[in-house]
Amino acid sequence: MGYQKSNAVRLVYLASLRDGLRVTWPILSGLLMFKVGLGTIVGMVEGWSVWKGIYFAFITGLTIGYGDLVPSRSLTQVLSIIIGFSGILLTGVVAALAVRALQAAAIAQSESEDAAGTKG
Repeated sequence: MGYQKSNAVRLVYLASLRDGLRVTWPILSGLLMFKVGLGTIVGMVEGWSVWKGIYFAFITGLTIGYGDLVPSRSLTQVLSIIIGFSGILLTGVVAALAVRALQAAAIAQSESEDAAGTKG
């Protein structure tokens, strides 16, 4: 019985996450494309390949910053700051979706426990 309850809670979580992604997909895809665009610009200005520019944008946006690629021009340094802030926004939206899905799963679990408690 416990496995069925946890499986049901998992399904509620995944359904809530899917619904949240459906609603926020325009924002998420816009942020991703913005990051790819800025990374491409940084790569071109710095003389890197397009792939290295995109790689730089995602490593910077995820606040990892390995340091293997470092922008040397003022323009690309400013763009790097913008990339960092867009990464913070992207991370915040994804975290908010996950928290919202966890809340929905917790509510579903609480309701199923309440229903089981009133029957027994």
